[in-house]
Amino acid sequence: MYDEQQQPDQAPLAGFTVGVTAARRADELGALLQRRGAAVLHAPALRIVPLADDSELLAATKEVIDRTPDVVVATTAIGFRGWIEAADGWGLGEELLARLRGVELLARGPKVKGAIRAAGLTEDWSPSSESMAEVLDRLLEEGVEGRRVALQLHGEPLPGFVEALRAGGAEVLGVPVYRWLPPEDVGPMDRLLDATVSRGLDALTFTSAPAAASLLSRAEDRGLLPDLLEALSHDVVPACVGPVTAVPLQSRGVDTVSPERFRLGPLVQLLCRELPGRARALPIAGHRVEIRGHAVLVDGALRPVPPAGMSLLRALSRRPGWVVARADLLRALPGAGRDEHAVETAMARLRTALGAPKLIQTVVKRGYRLALDPAADAKYADV
Repeated sequence: MYDEQQQPDQAPLAGFTVGVTAARRADELGALLQRRGAAVLHAPALRIVPLADDSELLAATKEVIDRTPDVVVATTAIGFRGWIEAADGWGLGEELLARLRGVELLARGPKVKGAIRAAGLTEDWSPSSESMAEVLDRLLEEGVEGRRVALQLHGEPLPGFVEALRAGGAEVLGVPVYRWLPPEDVGPMDRLLDATVSRGLDALTFTSAPAAASLLSRAEDRGLLPDLLEALSHDVVPACVGPVTAVPLQSRGVDTVSPERFRLGPLVQLLCRELPGRARALPIAGHRVEIRGHAVLVDGALRPVPPAGMSLLRALSRRPGWVVARADLLRALPGAGRDEHAVETAMARLRTALGAPKLIQTVVKRGYRLALDPAADAKYADV
């Protein structure tokens, strides 16, 4: 888990908690989120196992050397580099590179192009969209009848890609460079699941489809899948780096958000728009109050609030200006039991945390209400 750092009050993600499921580049993503004010909870949902000693990769490499394909599709930089390095380890590196110089070499995106050129090769084409769908369209437009296509696999599902090539008459050889497996220690992933289901997160990020599939599988094992899907469908924003990553979630009926450019920076920028856009801002007692995940902005100043206080504030904000009975507020408190004194204690702490006690009014013998500005009363009268 990353430590939350002090951030300027105006940081776009201040007061929000974001989950990170990435195995690779998790530190980079976490740092980007923290710089924008977020608290970050990290739990790798998978681990990458290289196949340098794997018989499948060796067999596929020998087949590429012995029966040179017409087209080779490189899908990831790490995968392409791993393939060349493994071939070198087997003493097959020069033969593999010699074969790749004579084929149509397609690169999924700029990072893969960099890996190809670092190996002394030159790609023939790369899609501007970095989309495998565009690669598929190009191959089918060229015609694949009778052609051999080698596809460097990258651990993520490619829905319909291989099937479409085979339907077009191609012979497809998969080159599996590494595999995704569940983490050896599932404790952090379980804590991330619990935080998601309990709405302790405001967003959950995914940078690979296997990570999404792994989290769903673990939730199913623990009997939490319905709760996880409910949280991701209504309260916790599922943010995916691209459409391929979103496939496991969307197949379960979860709508996801993704940036137009499939990169970590745009993913963070997307959350900087999405989360503040979903936060509720209310005019209360002459102040502008914005309710975020684990904190409140009062006139732009960040006020961290304890979990019990946030539960009360959310209950009060569902019908701004209306009186909420103590019994209803007690039900909103997690694990509070039957003692309404717990409401008074949590309310006192909430008022202290907000730094403006008059934001919440006590209505004698009835409960509490947000001191909504008179001009806003009509707006929220029928909420």
